[in-house]
Amino acid sequence: MAAAQAPGDGRPLIEMRGIERTYVMGDNEVRALRGVDLTIERGASIAIMGTSGSGKSTLMNIMGCLDQPTKGSYLLNGKDVAKLSRAQLADVRGRMIGFVFQSFNLLSRTTALENVEMPLLYQGVPAGERHRRARRALEQVGLTGREDHHPNQLSGGQQQRVAIARALVGEAPIIMADEPTGNLDTRTSYEVMAILQGFIGQGKTVILVTHEADIAAYASRVITLRDGMVIDDKQQTPISATEALAATPPPHAPAATAPPAAGATP
Repeated sequence: MAAAQAPGDGRPLIEMRGIERTYVMGDNEVRALRGVDLTIERGASIAIMGTSGSGKSTLMNIMGCLDQPTKGSYLLNGKDVAKLSRAQLADVRGRMIGFVFQSFNLLSRTTALENVEMPLLYQGVPAGERHRRARRALEQVGLTGREDHHPNQLSGGQQQRVAIARALVGEAPIIMADEPTGNLDTRTSYEVMAILQGFIGQGKTVILVTHEADIAAYASRVITLRDGMVIDDKQQTPISATEALAATPPPHAPAATAPPAAGATP
């Protein structure tokens, strides 16, 4: 992980200048991004917000090397990736970015361990090393003992933890989470956000893409898009997901009862 991040070289992890993305749909051109300038430092906690059609998903796809801009430069760890081939982009993704999606994107007939191993399989990592790293990633998200479970044997929160472990296993310096709590209840959302916030302390950069202000509140910087442009970029003190979780009773917790009055029959 340290080699990928190249800490201490003074360069931002992400530098975008004049990023535009135009899609041609029939006779129409759709300008999804209109000259976005953005700099993100290593170890940052970022929320990218915007309503549907604001351009946040397009920005995530370009930032995550899933798409390329029509115009502009994108330096990722000092390397201009805006004009790389698809094969080169795939290589950069594998080394630099771990993805977490709202729908988990787990293979249903594959165990938790095998789902987590998948990125390493594509990278040609030997089987023994894959198993070791996948087990460690599952341990980090609190799923020790669930390695052989299939997705239909896991709760929604556990499935999202598997997805986070899969993002973590490649030791990428960036974790990019697209609406990571969209399918989860409140307490499980706190659990997932606590895990993601914990990665900041490990030196990773966590980028949340969301339309919900209460999820953006867990980040230390909020970037808001509208009509393909950045309209706001502010720093804030993030809410602690660990504290929010501690203040939330577990589901079906028994209600507190008062002690019996003196002399009462038990």
